[in-house]
Amino acid sequence: MTGAGARDQLVDLYSAAIAGANVESLTANAVASVPLERRHRVWVFSFGKAAHAMANAAISTLHRALAEVAGGIIVAPNGADAPSGTIGVAVGDHPIPGRRSFAAATRIGQALTQKRGDLGIVLLSGGASSLMAAPLRGMSERDLSQLYELLLTSGLDIHQMNAIRKRFSYWAAGRMALTLAPSRTYCFVVSDVTGDDLATIGSGPCVPDPTRIQQVIELLQGSQLFAKISPSFRQFLLDTARGAIPETPKSSHPAFAHVSARVVANNSGALNAAAAAARRLGVQTTVHTQPLVGDATAAGARVVESLLAIRDRAERGTTHCVIWGGETTVAIRGPAPAGGRCQELTFAASKQLADAGERALGISLLAAGTDGRDGATDAAGAIVDASTWTAIGATRDAAAALRNHESYAALKSANALFAPGITGTNVMDITIGLVRA
Repeated sequence: MTGAGARDQLVDLYSAAIAGANVESLTANAVASVPLERRHRVWVFSFGKAAHAMANAAISTLHRALAEVAGGIIVAPNGADAPSGTIGVAVGDHPIPGRRSFAAATRIGQALTQKRGDLGIVLLSGGASSLMAAPLRGMSERDLSQLYELLLTSGLDIHQMNAIRKRFSYWAAGRMALTLAPSRTYCFVVSDVTGDDLATIGSGPCVPDPTRIQQVIELLQGSQLFAKISPSFRQFLLDTARGAIPETPKSSHPAFAHVSARVVANNSGALNAAAAAARRLGVQTTVHTQPLVGDATAAGARVVESLLAIRDRAERGTTHCVIWGGETTVAIRGPAPAGGRCQELTFAASKQLADAGERALGISLLAAGTDGRDGATDAAGAIVDASTWTAIGATRDAAAALRNHESYAALKSANALFAPGITGTNVMDITIGLVRA
């Protein structure tokens, strides 16, 4: 189990990162930039894990500007009071869409139909792909849920997964922009993906889809998923490839001329805030600009190698902090046990630290999702050191648990899980290493 001092410091740095991705202030500033006239009636649509915080900030800003909030809807993973009597609230399912997501998607359609020519503000954050998912007309809800489940254990990154998801999800791939047109629409986005790609975040409901159908088919074939998705989905892709079904909306579509979309919060803000907090403590701090991506186990090994190298050359009595952002992946063949990518990364890292022996003394590590959740668990990630692997080994075969992706149960047995609760933001993951020489 990680020492209390190191654990407390890592938790404080995580909290600083979350504060640095404060979506309320960033959203308020963005909405304040919208040119409003007194004749404007404004509709607010907020989707994703940060939906409530973003909507609260937007409505408060609009009220201060004396704008009329005519209606809208919030779709989030949890319920809360609406910031305005004209705004509806729906709870969706995450990470796999179910009955609640499908119902939320229907309510979005009803709200968009009522909007008519009023000005629209769309607030988008990570998780929206599942929370407001619904199949295209004529497709099966069950088949869509199965697709999401297959993708989550495929090892594909978020860009690749959403390129596939948006082909079958009703409001994705710019289709919402088509419904909003010709009204003027402002889309403000909290990024949970590397590169802050607007077409990937939330599966890009308000921006053009840059991918072509052949790319999607190749992704599915390359990950051995093409034969596993439903026959109707396969046929839909093949019919699109031969031109019988139209492509997703591209940048040439006139609807996008009415939409302004930009990122207002991202992973960099969280990393820089954590780094600033560490430096205020007098800790030598490094922020890696290259995102931490790829297989979670391999990423954990790379992180440990970097921390060991710092310890090898550090002066005695000094403390160093190293910070990474990004989003790794986990490829699972067969039934998925409880766990998430941050838990798998830290589980693997604890083995590397234990294997390093005395070289790893004074090294501790946190990896956690900035939204407060890692996979379909109640933990955001974990905090580990070399002793974590030993503690896990006292209750089970640690190596077998790592091979079988049983990270949640293993880390729980060592009291290593980190569960701060829902944070109200979502800007990918943060990994923080402390080296006390």
